[in-house]
Amino acid sequence: MRRGPVIGTKTMVVSPHYLASAAGAQVLAKGGNAYDAAVAVSAALAVVYPHMTGLGGDAFWLGYSASEGRVRAYNGSGRSGYAVRRDCYAGEEAIPRRGVRSAITVPGMADSWSAVQREYGRLTLAEVLEPAIGYSAGGFPLSPDQHGGSVLAGAALSPEAAAVYLPGGQIPAAGERFVQRQLAGTLRTLAAGGRDAFYKGSIAKEISDYMQASGGYLTRDDFADHQGSWEEPLQTEYHGHTVYQVPPNSQGFTALMALNILEHYNFAEIRHGSYEYYHLLVEALKLSFRDRDQVLTDPSFRSIPLDRLLSKPYAAQLAAAISPRKALALSSEPVGRDTAYAAVVDEEGNAVSFIQSLYFEFGSGVVAGNTGILLQNRGSFFSLDPAHVNTLEPHKRTFHTLMPAMACRDGKPAYLYGTQGGEGQPQTQTLLLTRMLHYGMDPQTAVSEPRFVWGRTWGEPTQELRIENRVAEAVRAELAEAGHLVREAQSYDGVMGHAHAISIDSNGYRSGGTDPRSDGAAIGW
Repeated sequence: MRRGPVIGTKTMVVSPHYLASAAGAQVLAKGGNAYDAAVAVSAALAVVYPHMTGLGGDAFWLGYSASEGRVRAYNGSGRSGYAVRRDCYAGEEAIPRRGVRSAITVPGMADSWSAVQREYGRLTLAEVLEPAIGYSAGGFPLSPDQHGGSVLAGAALSPEAAAVYLPGGQIPAAGERFVQRQLAGTLRTLAAGGRDAFYKGSIAKEISDYMQASGGYLTRDDFADHQGSWEEPLQTEYHGHTVYQVPPNSQGFTALMALNILEHYNFAEIRHGSYEYYHLLVEALKLSFRDRDQVLTDPSFRSIPLDRLLSKPYAAQLAAAISPRKALALSSEPVGRDTAYAAVVDEEGNAVSFIQSLYFEFGSGVVAGNTGILLQNRGSFFSLDPAHVNTLEPHKRTFHTLMPAMACRDGKPAYLYGTQGGEGQPQTQTLLLTRMLHYGMDPQTAVSEPRFVWGRTWGEPTQELRIENRVAEAVRAELAEAGHLVREAQSYDGVMGHAHAISIDSNGYRSGGTDPRSDGAAIGW
């Protein structure tokens, strides 16, 4: 599984599917910039990785504009419907995770494409959607990952969804031509009519009419009133780099908290892959998760004390709480993990780091009417406890796991990185950045080295530290002795998610790395 990085002197595209990476490279070759290419990649992923992401889901973006010399964030997450309330689920312990009653939130993806491309792109939306339309109308070789997702979640699909993703009632084989004609028609409508066709036109009508007829809660007003938002990213200084994350409702601040804690340790004295390395990262992240779970929600509904959480003095307090030989007894809630991360850098120095998702594999399992759009189930993570910080309320954004990352050196992008996975995103991001920054690894090596993920998954009763068996047995034994509930994971285990990264060196060369667990490709020019 070892391979070297792909190096481009001018551009770089990384994504979890080679056809999506090719779409980005195609748009760059046509004269588009990184923003155009990023939207093309995003749209292509919505077609070729439909179990992970799609037009019915959300997206978060970090973009560096070379002409402006600054990083901006775009929150492309949707809100709950005006008509959905906790009493809609009276007598139920939790919101259903599948079906029209999974508190389906308004899809934020199409709005984010329009906003990002309109603000910074060079081509038209129709031009950047061309590859995605081609893949959906003409078909593409179904990926092994989609086949596996179909085996896992095919039974959760609605009849309309099953008609698309289980053609003829069968799970399609990897490599089989997979066509999505209804989705192609929807993408053409979006390309011709722009975001208003989605949120105020025929697409919104088709989805909302279906939802109302099927017992769901989204209405046309929910679509008409949706608007994503440009926001100032959160940042922290870490070893000569400014590290950026999207602000809440994203969990991105947890990764910044972890870096602030790690700043109190000398990595020159910590061997990569050692017990000390893994123990320190896990403990710093656990402390960040503890605070995240107490405060993260839609900041329009409750204030989040980010000034305190991201302060250097608070990080010093947290660092002092870490024992070198004893694991902290902390817990966290399980979150979904199926996501797609990608990044693009162009010749001019523009850089886009972005991530998108349906939440669970195939999201809610619901395809709305004849749109071909698979709707996300992100709203199922709302709590029905009225005292919970993330309690369900109308027109509210939920706690969101999506968090693209970017680190700048001397004011310009140095690293773009991110990963699939819910709880795993801050963890793998911290692994990637420390490996590239402290140990000089290229992006491909940083991605391919052994990984861990701490926390609970759905149905698991304990807070386990799943760690790949490529980590030395003696290291795993030391971690267990310190109190970590170590569970061995197989080499390149899929539970670790799909991570990808780009680094830009002092010569301006762009190095890209994609995850061996994915169907991805790095394409440089």
